Amino acid sequence: MKYKLIIIFTFLLSIVGFSQENQQGFSLQEAINFALQNNRTAKNASLDIEAAKQQKWETTSTGLPQISADISYQNFLKQQVSLIPAEFFGGNPGEFAEIAFGTKQSVNATATLSQKLFDGSYLVGLQSAKVFLEISKNAKTKTDLEIRKAVINAYGNVLLAEESVAILEKNRAILEKNLNDITKMYENGLDEEESVEQLQITLSGVESSLKNTVRLKTLAYQMLNITLGLDVYNRTVLTDSLESLTVQNITLELVDAQLNLENSIDYQIAENDKRSKELLLKLEKSKALPTLNAFINGGYNAFGNKFEFTNKDQKWFGSSLFGVNMHIPIFSSLGRSAATQRAKINLQKSENDLLETEQKLQLQAASAKSDYQFAIEDYDNKKQNLNLAERIEQKNETKFFEGLSSSFDLRQAQTQLYTAQQEFLQAMLDVINKKAALETILNTITINN
Repeated sequence: MKYKLIIIFTFLLSIVGFSQENQQGFSLQEAINFALQNNRTAKNASLDIEAAKQQKWETTSTGLPQISADISYQNFLKQQVSLIPAEFFGGNPGEFAEIAFGTKQSVNATATLSQKLFDGSYLVGLQSAKVFLEISKNAKTKTDLEIRKAVINAYGNVLLAEESVAILEKNRAILEKNLNDITKMYENGLDEEESVEQLQITLSGVESSLKNTVRLKTLAYQMLNITLGLDVYNRTVLTDSLESLTVQNITLELVDAQLNLENSIDYQIAENDKRSKELLLKLEKSKALPTLNAFINGGYNAFGNKFEFTNKDQKWFGSSLFGVNMHIPIFSSLGRSAATQRAKINLQKSENDLLETEQKLQLQAASAKSDYQFAIEDYDNKKQNLNLAERIEQKNETKFFEGLSSSFDLRQAQTQLYTAQQEFLQAMLDVINKKAALETILNTITINN
């Protein structure tokens, strides 16, 4: 029996150890750092940068020496026949002799080296590839900022759900005790049935809210896991508390921070878009310039009526050629002019977008500052309201059991307390989320890629 107990105890310890190994604990900053490395959208943004680097080299390589080779084999199943005046061979004038020129089979091997000497579109393409890489880096920075904000929101929602469940469970326990006490008083004829019914209604509402909040907590954890880049059913543990994060995120200096447009990622994206439209205009203009290319090739040919090209006695005839080619665009029926005008229009649109982005960012920054400042003020207000609601509920509970107030008054005080509790929790979450939104607009945080 003792041996069996040891085995069972060891088995239980192994289960506990296994479950702990599968848990992952995160503070908020640890969660942000983890998500920036493992979130699937962040990974794709990093891959976009790598793809842009490859595209940059792909564009660069088109202006570097290009070498190509061609090998062809021909076998005339039926050779083409030419007619030649028969008198060349001693025949009668006016008659023609049928002759097939060449051999039935041939092999041709050629290697060509080509070099672009001048092409205006190539020069523009090099600049465009660099801008495209910058745009990809801007997109990665924008993605990281949004992921950071999403992690903060998801982390806060989990903490809100955890706190809500804890408060509702505490309220339920208190209500169950009160209901038990008032039921005994009613059974002994010391109170009315309405008092029991009022508490039953309140308890029923709290239990319903608790069940719903438990379900929401599960969903909140799953959403956090997805945002972090984990499996949706991963056992994630949060090490920060809602109250401590709220205190850490109250920074009044941030309200006075000035918006630096050059530091704003949205402004940088708009600027790069304008730059890309300028390059597209240059590209259309460059198409009116001549292009100059040079090449040199060399090759060998072999001929025969039978396939004997692998024999060492097969004769191969060499040839080589050097050439320069210039293409001069002369007239395109105003097609190039129309393309250039269209590029100019798109550039004007991008300039308008840049100006609008600047105005919007100014407005968004002012709005985010106002929202953040209100969130801090509302947090202080809700904290005071909660303290008042707790005292009012406690006084009404004491009066109720002393027979100095009705069950309706107690229920009203309890409902007011429960509302104050949820409003306080939401106020704490708002401080965290509004600060994250303001930081995203101002781009006052450093994202380590």
